[in-house]
Amino acid sequence: MAGKIIVRLPDNVVKKFNPGTSVLEVLGTGKEPGEPLVAIVNGEVAELSKKLYQNATIQPVTINSPLGFRTYEKSLCFLLIKAVNEVLSGARVTIEHSLSKGLYGEIHYNRKINEKDIELIKEKMKEIVSKDEKIEKIKMSKEECKRIFKSYGMKDRLRLLKYIELDYINMYKCGNLYDYFYGPLVPSMGYLNLFDLKLYAPGFILMYPHPEDPETIAPYKDLPKLAKVFRETEKWARILDIADVASLNDKVSSEEINDIILVNEALHEKRIAKIADKIYENKDRIKIVLIAGPSSSGKTTFANRLSIQLKVLGLKPYPISLDDYFVDREYTPLDEKGEYDFESINALDLELFNKHLMSLLNGDEIELVRYNFITGHREWTGKKYKMGDNSVLIIEGIHGLNETLTSSIPKENKFKIYISALTQLNIDNHNRIPTTDVRKLRRIVRDYNYRGRSAEKTITTWHKVREGEEKNIFPFQEEADTMFNSTLVYEMSILKKYAEPLLREIPKDSPAYIEAKRLLILLRYFKTANEEKVIPNNSIIREFIGGSVFHEE
Repeated sequence: MAGKIIVRLPDNVVKKFNPGTSVLEVLGTGKEPGEPLVAIVNGEVAELSKKLYQNATIQPVTINSPLGFRTYEKSLCFLLIKAVNEVLSGARVTIEHSLSKGLYGEIHYNRKINEKDIELIKEKMKEIVSKDEKIEKIKMSKEECKRIFKSYGMKDRLRLLKYIELDYINMYKCGNLYDYFYGPLVPSMGYLNLFDLKLYAPGFILMYPHPEDPETIAPYKDLPKLAKVFRETEKWARILDIADVASLNDKVSSEEINDIILVNEALHEKRIAKIADKIYENKDRIKIVLIAGPSSSGKTTFANRLSIQLKVLGLKPYPISLDDYFVDREYTPLDEKGEYDFESINALDLELFNKHLMSLLNGDEIELVRYNFITGHREWTGKKYKMGDNSVLIIEGIHGLNETLTSSIPKENKFKIYISALTQLNIDNHNRIPTTDVRKLRRIVRDYNYRGRSAEKTITTWHKVREGEEKNIFPFQEEADTMFNSTLVYEMSILKKYAEPLLREIPKDSPAYIEAKRLLILLRYFKTANEEKVIPNNSIIREFIGGSVFHEE
């Protein structure tokens, strides 16, 4: 069998093929839910259409993994854009951000989009899927791409091209439509038979299956408070005149970034002051402020800045750490793997915590406790605390929005705040930046700076962080009295120089390599800003890059 290439597949399966055979032909898989959408070939991400000319090791990737999920999502966006192009000639689609297990976007047309339009687009999508229209990957010169984008009126793409330092760019073609996507796509539209499309004025929600249940689409759950925060962030972006990554890069290049930093920080401070004002207006009843949010959302800095604003108003904020109310280690609940589940709400001594809160609200004095993480036991400190007339407790932790945490406290005495980094800044109109990417990069930098952890370790344990968030934080976010978006429109241009060297250290044989390379490609779109001296020492970003007035260096 001279001239054949050897291909190694999972379960120690070894086969021989003619050179030029595609990954899809090697796998011999179909398009049903749960089938491979993309593959890892010799340690690198490869589309199923990739042709093989040398020996290879192939790992098929399904929607159950983050890589497969992103491939499905991006491919579905291409399907939607093509359908809109055919139903509403001249319309422009913007994919904006995630919302309730789906994507929120808008269709810009010469009139408002209605239910009938959405139904026609959805039917067209189904038709394209049934025809299994082919998706071709074509390498084009920047000049060719420029001509295509200009003919489509894609000003966002034309701006972005200035900052892509490549002679050739991978474009995607389906029928007569060309588009650009950051990341791999499926070989044809027939893979995308699971989706839904709903009107969500003034835009739409594109729904699709998720890794935890790849064969169904979760029912839509409205999140009006979260949607409002995204709208507010979009308004801030207009104030700052930054619509996408290229707009930010323009500011960095023109040295306007200093003003952007100062204005963005002022917007944060104004928002925090408004939250403090709201608490003060109800100071006679609000005695407990609960702050919750996912990892690396900037909870610590936010809590400190809020405390300062409350002090300005004459209140006396006092921090209570949930960490000090852990049960003794031997009583910590176990997860499905038999390991300690420190993120479970039952890892806290809820009875003692509520007893202390009730005593404080009744005007009694309590003895403060401290949890010893070395011994795994609670210790009584001998220190006492009693609330005064203007006192307010500040409690920060992942379970802050869960009523179970403070079940004995009347709702009118509590004020709940949800904080997260909800980025509105995208690469362009068709390529969004997931909010989890911003938080992941923040955590990579902070873990290295303050916790002695490598980027490799942060990436390989991120899935556990996300599992905890999905279970303990996100289901309760709409319970918040107010939400704070901690994202800073300029932060990726700052994080870039801290994160890149850490990501480059990850070797190719590491399980974190694929994700590290994806993040490096994402950061490549951003122009590095060297404006750290301008960033205030109480900024959210200081919690991660260093120099925070609230952090003991």
